[in-house]
Amino acid sequence: MKRYTCQTIAFVCGGLLMAQAASALELSTPAFKQGEKIPSKYTCDAAGMNPALTFSGVPANTKQLVLTMHDPDVPKNLMPSGNFDHWMVWDIAPTSKGIAEGTGSSMGMNGTGKAGYIGPCPPDREHRYFFRLYAVDIPLAGQTFKDRAALEAAIKGHILAQSELMGRYEKIKK
Repeated sequence: MKRYTCQTIAFVCGGLLMAQAASALELSTPAFKQGEKIPSKYTCDAAGMNPALTFSGVPANTKQLVLTMHDPDVPKNLMPSGNFDHWMVWDIAPTSKGIAEGTGSSMGMNGTGKAGYIGPCPPDREHRYFFRLYAVDIPLAGQTFKDRAALEAAIKGHILAQSELMGRYEKIKK
């Protein structure tokens, strides 16, 4: 009897973990895989358009999706925080399946003080670029945020799930 109870508990727990994994928030792009080089067409070395992004596994109680992209490898002599915000988009419908290539969906200010996507353009060496997708349980429509830190502060405690995609890029030497 004791063995049967343990097997039943293990089976139920395994099923719950599989169900949770199956519905995990996912962020991907056909342009590159996790940790790979970002193609130059999405950078300052070319057109600088945003890559297509695909979303899946959005939790049921999500009110909005929030997307950020940043570079944490900026030399501190250029930017004391060491971070550069490349893109911030919020008020994305939870039913959205992604963002099309080159649409440049804009809301928040990037590190240049302009709204919209700005492609990777590392000044010194290869940098990492983190795309983060958040499923949140609060609406953010009509709000403005001066930078990624302010946006992340607003959603703190309201994140139902998040996913991250990291790509790398080194500027083409001319």
